[in-house]
Amino acid sequence: MRGWWREITGLVLPVACGGCGRPRTELCDECAAQLHGKPPRRVRPDPEPAGLPAVHAAACYENAVRALLLAHKERGVLGLAGTLGKALAGAVRAGAGPPPHPGPLLLVPVPSSRRAVAARGHDPTRRIALAAAAELRRAGTPAAVAAVLRQRRRVADQSGLGAGERRVNLAGALRVVAGGARLLDTGRVVLVDDLLTTGASLAEAARAIDRAAGPERTGFGVRRAAVVAVSPSAFEINRNWN
Repeated sequence: MRGWWREITGLVLPVACGGCGRPRTELCDECAAQLHGKPPRRVRPDPEPAGLPAVHAAACYENAVRALLLAHKERGVLGLAGTLGKALAGAVRAGAGPPPHPGPLLLVPVPSSRRAVAARGHDPTRRIALAAAAELRRAGTPAAVAAVLRQRRRVADQSGLGAGERRVNLAGALRVVAGGARLLDTGRVVLVDDLLTTGASLAEAARAIDRAAGPERTGFGVRRAAVVAVSPSAFEINRNWN
């Protein structure tokens, strides 16, 4: 119900830029340039958790980009999913590489907890992933969202935890749903998330998918991941984003 209410109010209330608050536009040109203005980069947290796939990010998590992600995630400005999905699609393209077989790109979102989804009224990463898949298809790249990951146990709120604490908090926390491995066999897996900080979430997601693959399935091991933004304190490669 909350999600429907947000959709309706977004149609009838005055619109302001999600990045800077400028009236009468959901995204102004200046804020759009911070999100889309530079090519995606290969990024790596320092320290890097074991098992983290190669990650590409569309932008740095600061200023307007930070405001846009928070507006979508925490304030339910759902209309921003399209522009955030466009940014994520660029990061997916940058890291996907040449196709080893004709299957589609399968964007696997890192899941939010049920209580977080209930509190927000939506699953922000899944919504952005759906928008990214649609953007990729419009550009001629077969793509779909494979939301096959679930939390198998409760985890603590990640905010305020250091890199080591996050790894401990998430260790063994994710699983692939029944039948998910068969679905992942049909394409190239790319893990996706809205934000990279320590890399613990993506590393745990990769572990869960690789475990589901098992020794008899070697085709869909996770080698690539993409995010909308990377924390400025976390990334090592192309630090200046120029």
